Amino acid sequence: MNKPKVLIVDIETSPIISYTWGLFDQTVGLNQVLQDWNILSYAAKFLGEKKVYYNDQSKAKDVYNDKKLLEELWKLLDEADVVIGQNSVAFDIKRIKARMLIHGMKPPSSFKQLDTMLIAKKHFNFTSNKLEYLSKTLCTKHKKLNHNKFAGFDLWKECLKGNKSAWSQMKRYNIEDVLSTEELYLKLQPYDNSLNYNLYTDDITNVCSCGSTNFKKNGYKYTSVGRYQRYVCLDCGSESKDRVNLFSKEKKASLKV
Repeated sequence: MNKPKVLIVDIETSPIISYTWGLFDQTVGLNQVLQDWNILSYAAKFLGEKKVYYNDQSKAKDVYNDKKLLEELWKLLDEADVVIGQNSVAFDIKRIKARMLIHGMKPPSSFKQLDTMLIAKKHFNFTSNKLEYLSKTLCTKHKKLNHNKFAGFDLWKECLKGNKSAWSQMKRYNIEDVLSTEELYLKLQPYDNSLNYNLYTDDITNVCSCGSTNFKKNGYKYTSVGRYQRYVCLDCGSESKDRVNLFSKEKKASLKV
């Protein structure tokens, strides 16, 4: 069957460099900005596939000219039906689109967005919705990495200096973010019905968003105007329902709302 092309993506950006007169609670005017931000690296992979796409500015003549990276990202986003990321709705995708527009690029084909942070906020009350906490709490294979040798901001500072060791660590850090985001999404997916695989095929066989076709009937779903057959996926536990209202015409007509 046809399946949606689901892309997991994560970017790392450079900081804005500016003049300031203090260390706390500063307001920076546009005329105080020395260097605007840009994309330093990206990692991406299609859900369920092994290949991870990665590139960075380590070999660029101008570390702030990210057009080549954006051309690669454009092709990946243009191919995707769905894009998944951690805090990607508010950050990654908008940042990518901003840099594309600055470079005069046309928008890629439209895609649906899923954000693991927003899914976690919607369905759960974790101690933290950051990838560091969620991946360490829920994931078994891929957990968000610490910067090790280059702690905190030092990693970005050393990359901008051209430190090869820092760029190597940035690559590991960026790729592991994508792998942990993929595993995290698969953990959260049974609780979220945002992705309907059945929209991407003409086949009438129903498919769960985990890829399974193994369902069983599981009672009924009630709304204010109807009763619908409910199903549960025997592989991931995700719930779905029929679209046919099981109430008779007489029952539907008698309902008061």
